Amino acid sequence: MNLQSGAARRTSHKARRTPVIARSAAVAALALSLTVGGTTGTSASPAGPAGGGEAAVSRLAFHDETRKLWEDHITWTRLSIVSFAGELPDLAPTLQRLFRNQDDLGNSFKPFFGERTGNELTALLREHIQGAVDILVAAKAGDRQQLEAAIAAWYANGEEIADFLSALNPKFWPQDETRAMMREHLDLTLEEATHRLQGDFEADIQDYDEVHNHILGFADFLSCGIIKKFPDQFRKHPKADAICP
Repeated sequence: MNLQSGAARRTSHKARRTPVIARSAAVAALALSLTVGGTTGTSASPAGPAGGGEAAVSRLAFHDETRKLWEDHITWTRLSIVSFAGELPDLAPTLQRLFRNQDDLGNSFKPFFGERTGNELTALLREHIQGAVDILVAAKAGDRQQLEAAIAAWYANGEEIADFLSALNPKFWPQDETRAMMREHLDLTLEEATHRLQGDFEADIQDYDEVHNHILGFADFLSCGIIKKFPDQFRKHPKADAICP
């Protein structure tokens, strides 16, 4: 069972899906793919604001490093899905690396929003990853009720992350837009996991392309929001200025 038609999967990330329909389809598809199909070092964080006489950070460098951190997020998520679906022996270290990325993302917020805020974001993002693991485990066990609960909890956590971010920077990260972008990330990742578990590798690859395109936009949304909130802490750069007008 497909989550959506091929045409729907290829729509722009700006097009909104209906969450209830998407989640219901995901429950059925994940359960089917696993119960019937029988699938068996710290990274660098973006430089923080200038302080104590240090030179201001390049807008372009910050933009690019933020993209890298979120690309790491989807890359290690994908590798974890692939390892889980194939029961590969690298699953544990792959998940460990994925969890480390959540530390990196939280650390990238600390120079701007403080130590406590960065740690709180890391905690929410680690819950996001654990929630994805819970979905896969429930699906593999064939426990439809637990699968539905895991997916609902995952989306609730996603909304909590969006609201946490929006509260930090409501002018440039409006709640509705931040929630919509986070929901899209979850929708696309769920499709990617489902197709991988079903063995529909062509669709799975296409899904990852969509996940990748979307996360670049999300990363830019976040980095531009920080640049606009703290303009005096960044050196201007023509390319970055065009990205964050």
